[in-house]
Amino acid sequence: MLVHVIDCATLESGRDPLTDLDVIERELALYVPDADLGGRPLGERTRIIVLNKSDVPEALELAELVRPDLQARGLEVHIVSAVARTGLRELSFSLARHVRAARDAVEPISRPRIVLRPKAVDDSGFVVRRENMPDGQPAYRVVGERPTRWVRQTDFTNDEAVGYLADRLQRLGVEDQLLKAGAVAGDTVLIGDADNAVVFDWQPTLSSGAELLSGPRGTDLRLDDHSRLSRGEKRERMRDRYAARAETQSELDAERRSGHWATAADEE
Repeated sequence: MLVHVIDCATLESGRDPLTDLDVIERELALYVPDADLGGRPLGERTRIIVLNKSDVPEALELAELVRPDLQARGLEVHIVSAVARTGLRELSFSLARHVRAARDAVEPISRPRIVLRPKAVDDSGFVVRRENMPDGQPAYRVVGERPTRWVRQTDFTNDEAVGYLADRLQRLGVEDQLLKAGAVAGDTVLIGDADNAVVFDWQPTLSSGAELLSGPRGTDLRLDDHSRLSRGEKRERMRDRYAARAETQSELDAERRSGHWATAADEE
């Protein structure tokens, strides 16, 4: 919709509302129609003529004079005064009515709904493969999306983060599968692809290491660990510790009595 606001109180010679309207329409005709952009061409849009400055008596008289000629062209005409605020309410109602009618005449635009369905990542499983290092020593490679992602997210300069990674791998069952594949403590374990794998010297956790302690029926490898101290050896070490402490205390007392130590009284 185009609203032509025309000044009816102009003092320029040769100007009148009808002439001003014709000049404006000729100017608009020079513009390229915007039908290709989805809008209505300017020549097909509704025109509303607003004759302004009706608060000036001469302007009001001129507006009343030209209104029949404008209406004869099929144009809707409103006589208003922006200063006195007369006729503005009726003008606003008319504009709203035209806008509503134009919107009702347009078919609703149906835009297709775009649904994104990303491909799910299968990180539910992993496999453990036995390989040989260049020196012939056995190595075990863990291949799986989840353990590989966990390793890449871990800050190996942070002991707490490394411990958390070990717990996650144990809960996932990586250590159980390593044991079943024949891995033992100290073996080389690689997590990830061949081009970007992280290498560990595997140390089983306590829960997984229990299987390493199993031996023939009726035996327990822990009982063969002779590095454990007997009760008598523990008592002997405790006596040695107490004797060393008493000797150190006697040496300190001797130094204090010989005047090697300064006290607050000595400083005074």
